[in-house]
Amino acid sequence: MKINHNYYLKLAFEKAKINLGKTKMNPSVGCVVVKNNSVISSGYTSINGRPHAEFNALNKKKNFKDSDIFVTLEPCTHYGVTPPCTNIILKKKIKRIYYMFNDVDQRTSKKLKTKMNNKNIKVYKKKIDLFSGFYDSYFNLHNKILPTIDAKIAISKDFYSIDKNKKWITNEASRKRGHLLRSQYQAIISTSKTVNLDNSLLNCRIEGFDKLKPDVILLDLKLKLKKNLRLFKDNMNRKIIIITSSSNIDKINFFKKKNIKFIFIDKLKNKSDYVNLFTKLKKFGYNRILIESGLIFLKDLLNKNFVSNLYLFKSFKKLNKDGRNNTSSTMLKNLGKFKKIKVNLNGESILKVKLNNV
Repeated sequence: MKINHNYYLKLAFEKAKINLGKTKMNPSVGCVVVKNNSVISSGYTSINGRPHAEFNALNKKKNFKDSDIFVTLEPCTHYGVTPPCTNIILKKKIKRIYYMFNDVDQRTSKKLKTKMNNKNIKVYKKKIDLFSGFYDSYFNLHNKILPTIDAKIAISKDFYSIDKNKKWITNEASRKRGHLLRSQYQAIISTSKTVNLDNSLLNCRIEGFDKLKPDVILLDLKLKLKKNLRLFKDNMNRKIIIITSSSNIDKINFFKKKNIKFIFIDKLKNKSDYVNLFTKLKKFGYNRILIESGLIFLKDLLNKNFVSNLYLFKSFKKLNKDGRNNTSSTMLKNLGKFKKIKVNLNGESILKVKLNNV
C-alpha cells in the first residue's frame, strides 16, 4: 500500500504549530504515528519544551510495532535532561521514520539515520517547500546571536495606523487572529508611547489560549510609563521587563515592587545598540519576539533590517480625517519587493511579508 508521505508530514506540522513559541529553547515539533495507512496516535512538544513530541505520541498503551512515524524535525539521539527520543522509537518497534528537517543541535544533527539503520529501522528525509521557514527561529538559536524578531501592525484601508477616537481599526476576526499570533511568541516588545496610548494588556484573549501569555518588554528610555496602566495592575504571572536609560529612583522602585525587571542601557540609536539589546534579550531565553509598537520604532527596526516577518493587518474601512500616522509614505512603499502571503478575514486581510534582507 502506497503511503502518502506529504499528507502525514503536513498533519505533523499542524501538531507542531500548536505550541509554537511556547517551548522555550526547544523546537516545537509535531509527530504522527501511522499503521496500515491510518493515524493511530500523534503528539507535539509540550509547553516549556518537554516531553518531546515523539515521546508524547508513543508513550501510550498501544501496539506500535511496525508503525511509521512522521516527524517535523529529526528525532534527537543524545542524552540531555531527558533520554533521546530514539529510545522510545526503538522500544515501540517502529519500522520507518520520515522527517523533514535536520536538527542543527550538533549533539544530534544528521546522526539519526546511522543510529537507526544499525537497528534495521529505515529513515527518510522528505522536503515540503511550504514549511521551509517554520524552524527559522530555532535554527537562529544555534546559528545567530540574535533572536528572531517579527512585527505586527494594523492599518486602515487608507493606510492610517491610529484612529484619533481610539476605536478599533480592524474587525473582530482580525483582532482574534492578532491575539492568536501573540500566543506564538515568547515575548512582545512595545514602547511606552504605544502602551500609554492604548492601555493594552498585550495578552491573548481567545478562549483556550488565554493561559498562553507572552512576556512583555517595554522600551521606555525616559521612564514615561504611566503607573496606573492595566498591564501593571495584573501582570498575569508573566515577566515584564522595562528597558530604560532613566535614573528616576522613585519610579524604578515603584515598578520593582511590582516584580518588574529592568534592563539599563545608555542609548538606542545605532545598529550596534540594537544588537547589544537583542543579544541581552536572547540571554533571557527569548528566541521569538513580536514587535507591537508605533510607526517610529517599527520603521527604525525595518530600516536596520532586524525584522524577519511583518504581519500587516489591513482593515476594509477608511479613517479619513480621523486617521493618524499614515504609513503609505514610509515602510509600505517598499513592500512590493518582498514575498507576500495573504489571508482573508471577513473582508479584511493579513499580509505576511517575509523580508528577504534578514
